Formats: sequence, C-alpha cells, structure tokens
Amino acid sequence: MAKVIFKGLTKNTAQVIKLFALSRLGMARKKLMATMGVVRVQGA
Repeated sequence: MAKVIFKGLTKNTAQVIKLFALSRLGMARKKLMATMGVVRVQGA
C-alpha cells in the first residue's frame, strides 16, 4: 500500500511542477510579447 501512495505523490508532484513551469512560460511569453509590441501570433 505504501508504494502506491508514494507513486501517487510522485505523479502529483510532477504534475504540479509541470503546471508551474507552463505557467511561468506563459507569463514570460506575455511579457516578451508586450516588450516587442506584438499583439497576436498568427497560426498559434
């Protein structure tokens, strides 16, 4: 039973880290776009 719980914690931790990484990328992209004056990317 302990192995199952730890596997779940590992999986959840990885998901949280991925979520924060994607969030930071999104914020950095938004900031960069504002700096460059680009409003929208075509085809994205």
